[in-house]
Amino acid sequence: MFRLLKTTVFLLFSITTSLSQMPDTFGQVTDFERNLTSYDKDPDANAIYLHERGDNYFKVIDNRIRLVKEYHVKIKVLKKEGFDFGTVEIPLYHNGTYAEKITKIQAVTHNDGNRYNVLPSEIFTEEYSERWRLKKFTFPKLQVGSILEYAYTLVTPYDYKLDGWEFQAAIPKLYSEFNAKIPGNWIYNRALFGSLKLAINDSKIKKNCFHVDGIAKSADCEVLKYAMKDIPAFKEEKDFMLAAENYRSRLEFEISQYNRFDGTSKKYTKSWKDVDSEFRNDRDIGRQLTKKGFFERNVPEKLLTEGSDIERAQNIYKFVQQHYNWNEEYSSYGEARVKDAFDAKKGNAWEINMSLINLLNAADIPANLMLLSTRQRGLPKKIHPVMSDFNYIVAKVKIDEKDYLLDATDKYLPFGMLPFRVLNHYGRVMDFKNESYWQNILPEPTNIKQVRAQLVLDLENQNAKGVFDIMNTGYNAVYRRKLIDRKGQEAYLEELEDNMTGEFVITDYEFVKERSDEKKVIERIKFDLGEAIQENKIYFNPFLVHFFDSNPFLLEKRDYPIDFGYPRTYKYELRINIPTGYKVNALPESIEIGLGQSLAGIKMYVQRNDLQIGISYQLFIRHTHFLPEDYDTVKEIFSKAVELQKNSLVVLEKTDSK
Repeated sequence: MFRLLKTTVFLLFSITTSLSQMPDTFGQVTDFERNLTSYDKDPDANAIYLHERGDNYFKVIDNRIRLVKEYHVKIKVLKKEGFDFGTVEIPLYHNGTYAEKITKIQAVTHNDGNRYNVLPSEIFTEEYSERWRLKKFTFPKLQVGSILEYAYTLVTPYDYKLDGWEFQAAIPKLYSEFNAKIPGNWIYNRALFGSLKLAINDSKIKKNCFHVDGIAKSADCEVLKYAMKDIPAFKEEKDFMLAAENYRSRLEFEISQYNRFDGTSKKYTKSWKDVDSEFRNDRDIGRQLTKKGFFERNVPEKLLTEGSDIERAQNIYKFVQQHYNWNEEYSSYGEARVKDAFDAKKGNAWEINMSLINLLNAADIPANLMLLSTRQRGLPKKIHPVMSDFNYIVAKVKIDEKDYLLDATDKYLPFGMLPFRVLNHYGRVMDFKNESYWQNILPEPTNIKQVRAQLVLDLENQNAKGVFDIMNTGYNAVYRRKLIDRKGQEAYLEELEDNMTGEFVITDYEFVKERSDEKKVIERIKFDLGEAIQENKIYFNPFLVHFFDSNPFLLEKRDYPIDFGYPRTYKYELRINIPTGYKVNALPESIEIGLGQSLAGIKMYVQRNDLQIGISYQLFIRHTHFLPEDYDTVKEIFSKAVELQKNSLVVLEKTDSK
């Protein structure tokens, strides 16, 4: 996922002569930059970074130490879609009297030798949220071929916010360089994420580079230079991936320790033992998890006392699910108030799941808080605690030697299933009696969408009628039940008809309650297909249901893993009785494609006799995580799956036709 960078002096690569001659003075444009009309390594790119540089250093301003960030970039617009880069937003953080500010900004559009400056009156400040504001401007005279150049200096009082550098973006970059000069008082951990290699990785010590008036001794500085060249665009396939920040090539800094000039120190990077201790004593975490007495007074006594351990745990889980309405906020520690949330019957994920933990402990079922990160947040780093990596909690219990992870925010989730949004591989269990530890997140293993169809050809009325028996299990069942309840049966059936092929009309519907449960939904649908018989031949696509309308994998190359979250299986079976007087003229071919030890694949078998045609189709993903080298095979599997659904054809012909 990432690589640690050494803080000692070393140089892995030297920059090429052509890159070292790229102008870094504002306003200069080379002939190469003017004449560039496309990028041969990415012909589809609508824009490209020609040159990007950041310089970060500490400076005494008005008798206070400040972190200064200088940024300079040139972007070439290659297509009209690249006009999106014509509007720039620079985020600025503020909290009370401390605020980041822009002290200098320049922006110009270069068009065929002409320059069009962004005027100071065209630069605006917008309040974005309670703690953030945006400095915004738009380049004038945008056209295909424009070179957009801007530079600014940002001064921040938050010396820990040496944020790092994004080498990879949504468009390619020819060259990107990050520089920093860090006095020895500030010690940072750093890590390089992504699969791309650095062209420059340089670190050296500069003596006596930082001085503060009144302090006798000047500090030595670590001078850093990191650069990449020919950086491909990071193209997201959002359906089946974890957060892009796990894989996009970037440099991340995290302050570890600050050695003050008076000789004292403040340590930021802690051990898990330190964090465990803080959690136990923190009023917003440890104290919020010691509300057993409150819950014992406010819930029915039998909820905490009746039944076996697993029965009490399941009843408590259902109680919390039904009592609360989730406000769809994750929140974080420091913002949870379980008593207030209980009284309001509404809360964020922390408050709801903290209430669940309290109730389980009140029922003598030991439960711990488990910290984790949602799929869109990024994987937590394991090398040392980074509390900002976590944005969610669930409950962890062990009953009869079996582990259960519980999240009561979703009223439809069965006991022991986590919502898809938190299927992010692992989390940290905060065991307050012992040490905390990492816990793997294992998704529900059985997630099947199965359609069994019977089709009867009605020669007299020249149409077709049929029956679907539909089974959804696991996450598919949760989604299906939620969809039916939220839409209502009428709107739900209308949507089903719209998603089917041909002149599909539902004539009868049954939700089979006696065969359904929390993890399984069974439905039966009767339908008409309209006119299916034309003169002497009958043509139809046997796939009346499409699991995927298009291939979700379209990139030529993908440098990051595929992550499905949970295993999935899609099954479709069709039985057709051959009408008297007809014979089979054409059928799809049987096919089988697989990836390694049956981790993923597609199978379709077609059988026939004089009376019946049988088609059995299965697309299965038995593994949740696939490496980039498996991408082409997974892509081929889905491509074939979609092709079979769309282009299969059954043709029946009258036996006496010519």
